[in-house]
Amino acid sequence: MALKRLKAEESWTGRRVDFPAFSDALAKRRAELGNPDLPRNSGENRTESKKALLKAIEDAGGKW
Repeated sequence: MALKRLKAEESWTGRRVDFPAFSDALAKRRAELGNPDLPRNSGENRTESKKALLKAIEDAGGKW
């Protein structure tokens, strides 16, 4: 007996997110709060390999 593969749309039973609507709602909430600048991760617990990766990205002219 062959196994039937389900498409992701068929097998997902959880709540679905309408991303354009979510994005609009998020922009509205941020505007209501005066578009606050959210704090970035301090990076205190980064591993040495992660620090090296971020430095290499920065040295290559990238912004993470």
